[in-house]
Amino acid sequence: MSCSSQDLKAYLLGEIAQRDKTAVDDHLRTCQNCREELARLNATHTALLACADEELPQRIAFVSDQIFEPRWWQTIWRSGPAMGFAASAVLAAAILVHAFTRPAAAPPSVAPAVDTAKLEQRIQQELNARVQQVVAQAVRETEARQGAKFAKVLDAAEKRYELQRRMDMATLQQTVRYYDQQMGRFMVASNAIGSSGQ
Repeated sequence: MSCSSQDLKAYLLGEIAQRDKTAVDDHLRTCQNCREELARLNATHTALLACADEELPQRIAFVSDQIFEPRWWQTIWRSGPAMGFAASAVLAAAILVHAFTRPAAAPPSVAPAVDTAKLEQRIQQELNARVQQVVAQAVRETEARQGAKFAKVLDAAEKRYELQRRMDMATLQQTVRYYDQQMGRFMVASNAIGSSGQ
């Protein structure tokens, strides 16, 4: 068995199948070089496990960073709190300027006396007009519904009476045919009696 065919890294980490592990164990008993290589790999693995995990730096500073740093006014412009403070300061200044420069207020005018009786009368009239409008609308809708219902009932009654009339006409026609036949037989019989008597 050649040493190059042995995967000592997978053997050390336990990533090979049991059948292959047995073959590597047999090879290690006979091969000094592979035992030494396995010992070196084991030492490296142990040293790597002993190292503390360190976080990689997010950014490496460059000499040119100072050249590309934003100016003071760019820093303020990009800063939300600074812009909020500046906006509130401008607003406060505008309010102060407006307070000192506004024109004098006109003297309050005396409101005319309100006649509550007329106001109540007007409200009552408007309320009555709206109530009458709503009642009239409700009456129209009710009459329309009643008219539609009456038309439907009338149509059904007319159809029923028409059907009854047709049935009565058919019965009458049958009766007339029956009596015509009976009359024809009677006439034939009477003719036969009259001709036999002669």
